Amino acid sequence: MAGEEQEAAVTGPGRHVRVVLVDDHRMFRTGVQAEIGQTDRTGVEVVGEAPDVDQAVSVITSTRPEVVLLDVHLPGGGGVEVLRRCSALMADTERPVRFLALSVSDAAEDVIGVIRGGARGYVTKTITGTDLVDSIFRVQDGDAVFSPRLAGFVLDAFASTDAPPIDEDLDRLTQREREVLRLIARGYAYKEIAKQLYISVKTVESHVSAVLRKLQLSNRHELTRWATARRLV
Repeated sequence: MAGEEQEAAVTGPGRHVRVVLVDDHRMFRTGVQAEIGQTDRTGVEVVGEAPDVDQAVSVITSTRPEVVLLDVHLPGGGGVEVLRRCSALMADTERPVRFLALSVSDAAEDVIGVIRGGARGYVTKTITGTDLVDSIFRVQDGDAVFSPRLAGFVLDAFASTDAPPIDEDLDRLTQREREVLRLIARGYAYKEIAKQLYISVKTVESHVSAVLRKLQLSNRHELTRWATARRLV
């Protein structure tokens, strides 16, 4: 996250929000906690964190935060799966749990996917600590929050009655194959992917073979270039 040298803004008197961090990178979660989690200064209280879908749903259900900072790409089905499994919490009129996507990805399909899933906003990890705190409180208040250029994706998708363009190549892949594809493109080794997704190395190899076959690619280097070109990483 950009601007780590910048202190998070001091909020107004009495402002307080309970937040859960969901991201598969422990160091990133630690950095966010250190930057925005000084409750006496920012008003943000981090009440839980999780690295994957199952743990996220468990922590969110048990702590009932006002806002969840949600990464898009997570082991176990991604941010969209967390939203699906927490739909009842989002619909609670008395104590709604609201979601703000916080991701390295600025791909249109990721933005539109989580907004359709029920997230109230989407910001990228280049955001400063000050702006992130402001975004969290705005989402708590029920506002929609987006990094500047990402709002255009949502407007384009929902202003038209036509479905957004479909990437036919990507559409051939299953959700799990997409997860493996993204991790390969990020440079993860097969053993690391197996650990991230709670599957065996042989299963990872099978998924990679299926992806290469469906996309008509020869090796993981071509696969990485393919994913990067489509901004899936």
